[in-house]
Amino acid sequence: MKTCCMILLAAFTSLASAQQNDVTSILEVLDVTNGRRTVVKEFPYRVEAPNWTPDGQWLVYNSGGKLYKLSPDSPGEPEMINTGFATRCNNDHVIAADGKQIAISHGTKEDGKSRIYTLPMQGGTPRLITPIAPSYLHGWSPDGRQLAYCADRKGNYDIYVIPVEGGEERQLTTAEGLDDGPEYSPCGEYIWFNSVRTGLMQVWRMKKDGSEQTQMTFDETRNSWFPHVSPDGKSVIFITYYKGDLEPGQHLPNKNVELRIMPATGGKPKTLVKLFGGQGTINVNSWAPDSKHIAFVSYRLSSSSSK
Repeated sequence: MKTCCMILLAAFTSLASAQQNDVTSILEVLDVTNGRRTVVKEFPYRVEAPNWTPDGQWLVYNSGGKLYKLSPDSPGEPEMINTGFATRCNNDHVIAADGKQIAISHGTKEDGKSRIYTLPMQGGTPRLITPIAPSYLHGWSPDGRQLAYCADRKGNYDIYVIPVEGGEERQLTTAEGLDDGPEYSPCGEYIWFNSVRTGLMQVWRMKKDGSEQTQMTFDETRNSWFPHVSPDGKSVIFITYYKGDLEPGQHLPNKNVELRIMPATGGKPKTLVKLFGGQGTINVNSWAPDSKHIAFVSYRLSSSSSK
């Protein structure tokens, strides 16, 4: 079932990429203190996974295998970030805490499998970090030393970490079923992730060494994905799919979803916004530096593709 889910996900992702012009992408900013939504820019094609740069000046997103940046305050024409040979970037990209580098997941030409690379934030030649594939990036430690990612090494997708210079990777989870979306807390002591190990997809947290794996959400009506911790360490936002809309191990595009928030110490989540989206909406951390705003992408299908 796990392998089938990932094959289906790859198929849907490829389909979305092939049909770039069948969707309108709406890049938005949400004020989590009052629920106000502000449209930054609409695109007549698919864009995904905005990151906010640490200085707050840019939103970075992927589209058509490439990376772009756009000012959230005065959006004009997007600027492409030069990623060299890496022109099959997916929606797993993370900016270092000091803003000097960006890490990407790129489907390599040789076998099409995702591997992780780093490059200067201003662009340049990517440096391979994970020779073994598939590897899907999600987290960069605050001290800049480690990358966290989801990878299939033994027929099961688990959480791994690796030095940012490359080297020996270390497996942190071993539970049966999909573990995904690992992301460091701002203090660097915890890694948040999502896991299907208890049935539905739920949000979990563990120490950075993989110990004390603790379930943080217990929703019986939703599948919860991609927890992102606010820069002040107080809140966690994540995306949920409704139970029955897909399998717990799937995170597909073009679904009715919710963005939800909860205290980082645990507690009952609440819904911030309902939207049409899913894959590409908030795959990576999209908090603004002020911990009051998040960036996300909602979608609107063309009349022909929705028939």
